[in-house]
Amino acid sequence: MAENVTIARPYAEAAFQLASAGNALGPWSEVLDRLAAVASDPQMRDCITDPKLLPEQLAGLFLDVSGTGLSAEQQNYVRVLVENERLQVLPEIRDLFVILKNEQEGVKEANITSAFPMDDATLKALVADLEARFKAKLNVIVSVDPELIGGVKIAVGDEVIDASVRGKLANMAAALKN
Repeated sequence: MAENVTIARPYAEAAFQLASAGNALGPWSEVLDRLAAVASDPQMRDCITDPKLLPEQLAGLFLDVSGTGLSAEQQNYVRVLVENERLQVLPEIRDLFVILKNEQEGVKEANITSAFPMDDATLKALVADLEARFKAKLNVIVSVDPELIGGVKIAVGDEVIDASVRGKLANMAAALKN
């Protein structure tokens, strides 16, 4: 996995530079989502690894399956990926592009895990408090994990806030052992 990220990084940075130069971070992000989905399809993966397909054929097939709406610049980008045999790392390219885009826009990813489903008002209040604390706009991913027993666990970047009952019990157990 780390190898794919290493391979994908220069291509993600190139896409980011193209998107930034054209003031098109949003459209490029959407296109990379679509391209990553196409590249992840098992049938397309078979085509990508098929040595019988010439690069021009693979590029044509990939662009046809990807649908309309790709600019000439984006089509050329796909052709470069095909020529360099890098279509298989499109999901990693997309992930790295999103990280670069979020850094540019001052947005951070936040994973909120709750013991129980949260209603919209509670979630909005929690997100507002977190945005004030981290001084950034947050893209929130919410999940439910009953093993937390109660409360929430929040991860923003490399900072984790564990306000769950399970976390408090673990802290108490560690304190009692010492």
